[in-house]
Amino acid sequence: MRVLGVDPGLTRCGVGVVEGVAGRPLTMRGVGVVRTPADAELGHRLVAIEQGIERWLDEYRPEFVAVERVFSQHNVRTVMGTAQASAVAMLCASRRGIPVALHTPSEVKAAVTGSGRADKAQVGAMVTRLLRLDAPPKPADAADALALAICHIWRAPAQNRLQRAVALHTSKSATAPKGRIA
Repeated sequence: MRVLGVDPGLTRCGVGVVEGVAGRPLTMRGVGVVRTPADAELGHRLVAIEQGIERWLDEYRPEFVAVERVFSQHNVRTVMGTAQASAVAMLCASRRGIPVALHTPSEVKAAVTGSGRADKAQVGAMVTRLLRLDAPPKPADAADALALAICHIWRAPAQNRLQRAVALHTSKSATAPKGRIA
């Protein structure tokens, strides 16, 4: 499974591609950051993020895209920029028919470090160890993108089994004969 992880942001949008399957050693295929100037017009920044994500999709041809789920912060402006960058990544993947998964920051931290409250240094250290890298990817946005991809690879099989079980249960209850009420 090849996954493009996206840590959305308007100034720095982390991107990283990881390949492998749960239970086996994983391989980093690429890591980087799509940058936009903070003083540029919002529309131009979103186009630059789109072009950057499209280049990553063209080069690495992922089977899945894992994006950090935007969560509420106190700074509404930051949340809006993150949400806009996130939407661009989801749009680029969806336009190509690539499935998109959203993972919360605490879910990613728990998957990679074992603790949903891990700090950026701990996430970077575990990404370095899990992918057998010489040093943690810089900036932290790049390491976070790799962590998203790792999280998806490890969690997707279980999530897929759950979705299939729910779908099977739903289809069986929809076709089951209705009992009489006495």
